[in-house]
Amino acid sequence: MKLRALILIPLIFFSTLIFLIDLTESTQPPYSCDSSNPSTESYPFCKTTLPIHERVHDLVSRLTLDEKISQLVNSAPPIPRLGIPSYEWWSEALHGLADVGKGVRLYGTVSGATSFPQVILTAASFNEHLWYRIGQAIGTEARAVYNAGQATGMTFWAPNINIFRDPRWGRGQETPGEDPMMTGKYAVAYVRGVQGDSYEGGKLAGHLKASACCKHFTAYDLDSWNNVTRFGFNAKVTQQDLADTYQPPFKSCVEQGKASGIMCAYNQVNGVPSCADHNLLTKTARGQWDFHGYITSDCDAVGIIHDVQGYAKQPEDAVVDVLKAGMDVNCGTYLQNYTKSAVQQKKLPITYIDKALHNLFSIRMRLGLFDGNPTKLLFGNIGPDQVCSKQHQVLALEAAEDGIVLLKNADKLLPLPKSKGISLAVIGPNANASETLLGNYHGPPCKLITPLEGLLGYAKNTVYHPGCDTVKCPNPTIDQAVKVAEQADYVVLIVGLDQSEEREAHDRDQLYLPGKQQQLISSVAKAAKKPVILVILSGGPVDISAAKDNPKIGSILWAGYPGEAGGIALAEIIFGDHNPGGRLPVTWYTQDYIKTPMTDMRMRHDKKSGYPGRTYRFYTGKRVFDFGYGLSYSNYAYNFVSSLTQKKLYLNESSVGLPAKNSDSRRYQLVSDLGEEFCQKNLFKVTVRAKNDGEMAGKHPVLLFVSQKNPSNGSPIKQLVGFQSVILSAGEKAEFEFILNPCEHFSHANEDGLMVVEEGSRFLVVGDVEHPIHVIV
Repeated sequence: MKLRALILIPLIFFSTLIFLIDLTESTQPPYSCDSSNPSTESYPFCKTTLPIHERVHDLVSRLTLDEKISQLVNSAPPIPRLGIPSYEWWSEALHGLADVGKGVRLYGTVSGATSFPQVILTAASFNEHLWYRIGQAIGTEARAVYNAGQATGMTFWAPNINIFRDPRWGRGQETPGEDPMMTGKYAVAYVRGVQGDSYEGGKLAGHLKASACCKHFTAYDLDSWNNVTRFGFNAKVTQQDLADTYQPPFKSCVEQGKASGIMCAYNQVNGVPSCADHNLLTKTARGQWDFHGYITSDCDAVGIIHDVQGYAKQPEDAVVDVLKAGMDVNCGTYLQNYTKSAVQQKKLPITYIDKALHNLFSIRMRLGLFDGNPTKLLFGNIGPDQVCSKQHQVLALEAAEDGIVLLKNADKLLPLPKSKGISLAVIGPNANASETLLGNYHGPPCKLITPLEGLLGYAKNTVYHPGCDTVKCPNPTIDQAVKVAEQADYVVLIVGLDQSEEREAHDRDQLYLPGKQQQLISSVAKAAKKPVILVILSGGPVDISAAKDNPKIGSILWAGYPGEAGGIALAEIIFGDHNPGGRLPVTWYTQDYIKTPMTDMRMRHDKKSGYPGRTYRFYTGKRVFDFGYGLSYSNYAYNFVSSLTQKKLYLNESSVGLPAKNSDSRRYQLVSDLGEEFCQKNLFKVTVRAKNDGEMAGKHPVLLFVSQKNPSNGSPIKQLVGFQSVILSAGEKAEFEFILNPCEHFSHANEDGLMVVEEGSRFLVVGDVEHPIHVIV
């Protein structure tokens, strides 16, 4: 039984809400340059025939100092004499339009928005086109809410593209995972979708459907651990790790995604606050990456530069530091409070204020907010009917289906039989927890179906018991849960984490399941007639070694925080209406990993000190599941098409004619010496043949890695260089091409932060199949 019909049931309720009119709120979107207002029509900044930079120059030149300063904070007030309405820079759209920020109201004509899976689960699909379509849907719903008069801003502070470096991080759930290349590709796809660009990019032409913002720049991945908080943390990062781990996602987000916003982080990097770092904001982002957009602080990140970190001696010094560094707008009030006194004390030339305002008003103009009534312009036909549309709700279901990861399936326990007489016990604190499905940074969903409700659609004879009142599970009712389990043909245990365990400002201190959840799992599994199905809802990885090794636990599924349609997706997978194909976007470590301080930012392992390293690229310790791991109801076989895949790669023919350099153990070439033209000329194809040897059609990602048997000089043990989502019918085989760039996919950073390609043997790896390739420099 396919449950897609269930996705529309709550629309009866929602359609009642969506047409309610809140008479206390305007249904007119706020905008400048009203054509019916003769006092503003003559201003050059209202003339759409002029270039944006000329229009902005005219506007800024008309402002008084007080008016200028008022516009440097997230809640920018109106300037009535120029017909400019207030503007709110802070809105959120991490995995769907949210009302967490101040810029969007989800009540009135539009009372909810499509809630897609939390990013970490969507990432597990390894499907760039899916990520792009989700971005498109979010951008469309954002514009619809604005057109309905329920938004005072169109700048959305997403995506979060920090590397999920440590499994305890409370905000890791918001990210696409631990791999820099994959995170960069997620950023590009999401940003292009939200901003109205094409999937391939290059068609934006200046106009923005909505504005996306890459955050948190940079090396931010600790919130609160062992009395260290993000507000005072100084992340000590090597140039090597900055170059090939922390910075690449932001570089991709800006250069390829053409993001129109960047958020600088709370933390310091090597002693300099991110929002006061001229090298980071101006030299790197605007200079090297050619960023054209606005830079916002995280909320109150300017104030802590003086108040917490003591980096600035006076409040005015903090203002001077951030504006001179290249930041434009302060989420908070610090710039509002101290900018004028900084000018009066002659610490701050007004030109820095004007530069920030130029960046800010340019974005508002690119959004069409100075072109007259936006409902009559490019995106003016996007109405409330496109929020929670059938198309978007089906997309939310597809994202959950494609992200859920099958971690264990002994003796093909799953899928369960779809017989009418089947009895089912559904047990666990997350089995009927609706809010848990949404993760964080979410708004009211279009509808919400819990795992229990989804499973009831397949097995009417279902008995539910929570086992624990909450995921903290201090006092489980094990005896009652065992009695329920003993009576059923099959048992589904749904446990894991929620926002009480991992969230912003709260990192975990251990990797085991909370409280007595493991005791509940073991007792129920022991009492059940057959091996049980275990479902984990969580953002971060969990040490479930005991369940993995327990023969009474036949199947394990990780479902992240799967969004509004998560209950349907999970039920469809358990009963075989969808063949799971998700792959883990992070390494699942054992509990021993908590001995590693979260404050140690090093990625590379250190044999001498016993430091194990971080993420699949450098970690040398024990793990529960590997990055990229995931099973299916089908068996997929891979092989490299040798005739189409070369075995030697010559990088000694550069037109530059520079001799190879020598490190302690290997010859190498600097990528900068090889040059872009040479790198592009030496692109090469890798052809992989995949076959579905199973009995079910399946959709799954093919992941291509490059590995080294004996890496040296800080090169990765293994790194992802390509992925494609493929659909194969039972028995079908097909060939897939990957285009590799030797300067990108065979390089790593040296200790100086320069990208190098070393001579030596590598292996292309897909699944358990390897193809040797020798690099000659």
